[in-house]
Amino acid sequence: MKSSVKAVLVTVALAVVLLVVALVFVLVNQNRAAAPETGTADGPQVVRENSHVLDDGGEGAVTVVEFLDFECEACGAFYPLVEDLRGKFDGEITYVIRYFPLPGHLNSKNAAIAAEAAAQQGRLEDMYHRLFETQPQWGEAQESRADLFRGFAEELGLDMAAFDDAVADPATAERVQFDLDEGEQLGVSSTPSFFIDGEPVVLETWTDLEDSIEAAVNGAE
Repeated sequence: MKSSVKAVLVTVALAVVLLVVALVFVLVNQNRAAAPETGTADGPQVVRENSHVLDDGGEGAVTVVEFLDFECEACGAFYPLVEDLRGKFDGEITYVIRYFPLPGHLNSKNAAIAAEAAAQQGRLEDMYHRLFETQPQWGEAQESRADLFRGFAEELGLDMAAFDDAVADPATAERVQFDLDEGEQLGVSSTPSFFIDGEPVVLETWTDLEDSIEAAVNGAE
């Protein structure tokens, strides 16, 4: 009798152990299925939530992203064209800019930091225009023109204490560097570099950008 009871207890205990193991297996696999992205690396993205949007075309709009360098002569040459295209495709595109200060330009990072400091006061686009419109005055300078950029902020009526704090804050430079680093991960090596709906635009002729936007807009209709 005692042997029979002992055998039953052993059987029950074994069944309980097997049941627990089975439950643990099911729960672990459910968790894996429910959260497949846990622990995965965040890859480079053409547009981030904190990317600077100058034109918001709304839902369904074509997204045009420009990686730019405010000191780059090619970016300066494209600036009027980009402004024309922003007007032509108003309401049909979302236009985003990201910083890509090239190391060969002494003041490109200073300019980007000034733009980012202005962005913190909601005045990025004003500084964006001022930097490109005055590029011939300071581009290729062999000394810092941060004082000139500060003067632009004054002319725009920015809160200068806040502007100075932002320029001095390492987080502002880090924000600029983040765009640069991510651009490099995306294959950007020169400026201006454009992406349309996440795909890089190959610029071989002066009309390639407009043609690419036109095709994307027509395809989205």
